[in-house]
Amino acid sequence: MSGPDTSDARTDAAAAAPLLGRFPVALRWRDLDAFNHVNNGNFLTLLEEARLRWLSAIEGPWFDEHSMPVVAAIQANYRRQLGWPAEIDVELYAERVGRSSLTVGHRIVARDDSSLLYVDGHVVVVWIDPASGRSTPLPPAILAACERTGSG
Repeated sequence: MSGPDTSDARTDAAAAAPLLGRFPVALRWRDLDAFNHVNNGNFLTLLEEARLRWLSAIEGPWFDEHSMPVVAAIQANYRRQLGWPAEIDVELYAERVGRSSLTVGHRIVARDDSSLLYVDGHVVVVWIDPASGRSTPLPPAILAACERTGSG
């Protein structure tokens, strides 16, 4: 898993995006694979954990029986192997706020040195009506959380 040296880089979209939060996430021994580094699929779980922690801290309802978030797309660029033990943080950014979707940029970095980058990319989350499967407008709480982040 040796990609280009991007240890001090953010994706172009994330570079201009407001920070939603930085979340310490614990690595578990079971996250490792036979090559003794974090399995590529387990990075998605680490990203999910950080997104849920961000969502759960939002003031106001961000889902109900008529509007729920679903992951529509995810991109992960694996920049560096990550072994256990390690202290990491997941940084989340509001790359794009649409009518019914939010593109959240993400970076997994070393806790004591955020220039040490393990993964970057983004996830597109769309709010849908679970009964119809059609998109619904972003909840006001999500819009407010992204606006607060962008202004401060």
